[in-house]
Amino acid sequence: AALKRFQQIRPKVFLTVDRYPQGGEEVELLPKVKEIVKGLPTLKKVLIVASKPDSHSKDISAIKNSCFLDDFLKLGIEKDGSVPPMTFEQVSFSHPVTINYTSGTTGLPKAVVHGSGILMSAYGMSVINLDCDRDSRWLWTMPMGTAVWIFHAAMHFLGQTLVIYEGDPYFQPLTSLWDIIEKWKISRTLIVSKIVNEFQKRGLLPNKNQDLSSLKCIFTGISAAKIQTFDFMKEVSEDLMYTTTYGSTESMSFCLINTFSLPAYKGEINAVNLGIFLQVVDKTGNPVVGEMGDMVISKPMPSLPIGFWGDSDGSAYREKYFSKYSGVFTTGDCAIINPVTKNWIICCRSDETLNPKGTRYGSSEIYDIVEVFPEVQDSLCVSQYNKDMEERAILFLKFREGYSYNEKLIARIRKAIEKHLSFLHVPDVIIEIQEIPYSITEKKAEIIVKKIINNQPFNQDTVRNPECLKYYFNIPALQGF
Repeated sequence: AALKRFQQIRPKVFLTVDRYPQGGEEVELLPKVKEIVKGLPTLKKVLIVASKPDSHSKDISAIKNSCFLDDFLKLGIEKDGSVPPMTFEQVSFSHPVTINYTSGTTGLPKAVVHGSGILMSAYGMSVINLDCDRDSRWLWTMPMGTAVWIFHAAMHFLGQTLVIYEGDPYFQPLTSLWDIIEKWKISRTLIVSKIVNEFQKRGLLPNKNQDLSSLKCIFTGISAAKIQTFDFMKEVSEDLMYTTTYGSTESMSFCLINTFSLPAYKGEINAVNLGIFLQVVDKTGNPVVGEMGDMVISKPMPSLPIGFWGDSDGSAYREKYFSKYSGVFTTGDCAIINPVTKNWIICCRSDETLNPKGTRYGSSEIYDIVEVFPEVQDSLCVSQYNKDMEERAILFLKFREGYSYNEKLIARIRKAIEKHLSFLHVPDVIIEIQEIPYSITEKKAEIIVKKIINNQPFNQDTVRNPECLKYYFNIPALQGF
């Protein structure tokens, strides 16, 4: 997966660590680095960051043009031991600064190029929306290279402190997150929605003796926060701002985020970030309020991409984002603007919407109801089509240990969906599944499962746990539709 991304941009320098912790174990990266380097003939230098003192004892001779980073940095020291001053070059506002990649669920991940406009976006969000200053301390734990990670790194440009954590700060031990916040006086932290859901289900609250007075805001991303987690966060602290966010790889920005100066409502986002003209439109491209539609950016903004790497005439970029609705940038996501509060409710990806029985809705609406059940650990809801393109909704449920599929439980789940939504929202088929697939950025891999059950080709390179995809093939209950 890494090689497919890097081959597109023909890099000259490759920077990597030698190993990293995951789930209480250490994952050795050098064997993978060796294979990646073989596939990148343009590389002039491979720089390896030593994760521990004993890392230097590792044999890296088989990795072409490689050396440890600290050895490389010594090459720049003058004979007298001094470090020469850095030389800065003035470039244009649209000069390429960074590259990140789309998810790749519908094909080869695209290399998205951004300029220095990402700094303006970071400034507006942190300083104005979230009232940050030079005393602010951030804790984000996101995969390196994602848009969220790059956005986080930009906070350092504003003089704010980044607390960098290696490994899993959530469940080892169970109070780990609260311990870190207390120890390092964290003021703002971003947590993946899936983790917040698990905290709520397990009841992982801070100890009464812990001092979390430094913590001003917890915001969650990657996917929409569930309603019940808002009440849970009130138990953490009455004064804490807890908010879901919305952003994208392409905008390199939190397009939507709660601001302290406006009322906040559970499950909704109260503000569009400054400098962003964001709308919800119907199938004809007209703005709508109170109904689900596609989210579009209708005017230029500083942090939109310069384009795709290698797309010299911009045709691929325009086709991807400007072809669906003329003259506006399509984000690929769906939302509803609450006609009463004027706040935003994020529904799902545009290609993940369900429309069985003529009722269009987002999978997150189902998850908000189903995952409240203590028996349910996780879920995934997608559409299946027959040869006549008739559609039905399929709900996959992963049960917690000690629970399994039974008709009484399924009846309760169906009844809850009908009560809170409508009978038209009740999935046609409910199936027990051993595992739910997730992307490397912790999003449910709905599109891939949808492709599998509809016998379409798919790309599993972006799936964090691809071994579970085998469970979705040849399911008897889905045959003969």
